[in-house]
Amino acid sequence: MEQWKMIVSGLDSQESGKKILQALESVWGINKAEIDLKHREASFSYDSRMASRQDFEQAILDLGYGIESNEQQ
Repeated sequence: MEQWKMIVSGLDSQESGKKILQALESVWGINKAEIDLKHREASFSYDSRMASRQDFEQAILDLGYGIESNEQQ
């Protein structure tokens, strides 16, 4: 399992957190996803044989949010 954490611009409410969480959970290969509103972070683990980090980035970008930084946990 790969683990990543992203700081998401625009992640500032329960509603935006719910949308981002749903988008991450819709990507094939997701294991677990969590949202931290206080730090504007989305963290997740996934099976790298089924998805790539770029798939998760694209899911967030498709919603209209930006990614300020991302890092492997």
